[in-house]
Amino acid sequence: MTLLDAPRYDPRHARIIRNSILITIGVLLLGALLTFLFWDFPEQHRVNHFFSLVEKGKMDDAYAYWNNDPEWRQHDDRYTGYKFTDFEKDWGPSSDYGVIHGHKIEITKTVGNGVVMGVSINNSKTPLFLRVDHKTREIGFSPVELYVGPD
Repeated sequence: MTLLDAPRYDPRHARIIRNSILITIGVLLLGALLTFLFWDFPEQHRVNHFFSLVEKGKMDDAYAYWNNDPEWRQHDDRYTGYKFTDFEKDWGPSSDYGVIHGHKIEITKTVGNGVVMGVSINNSKTPLFLRVDHKTREIGFSPVELYVGPD
């Protein structure tokens, strides 16, 4: 076969190749879009679960979830920076928010190696900013505040 003896053009084969390329590009774009939209989903789920424990009054479980340590009572000396009594003051019925009966995540943003979330508690106007670490999955108060914008 020489250079001038090219195979006949097959429109069916060309259509299959074109459609395969377009489908591959579409699947890649859809995957990128879904990754972008749901990037912070595990951390949002973690904060939602934490607040559901607080709303139910399960402070022991909520503290364990806050520190990502279900066995925190066996080694509570690790948590001298934020003791359980301080946690109860911040999240219990005597806190600034009173009895927490509802929450809504207003905004999320990946900052550094964690996710910062603005959470409205009991329909408050100003959100409380929490941070979830990507590696340790610990929840904490965020030093960064995000701009939520006007209503």
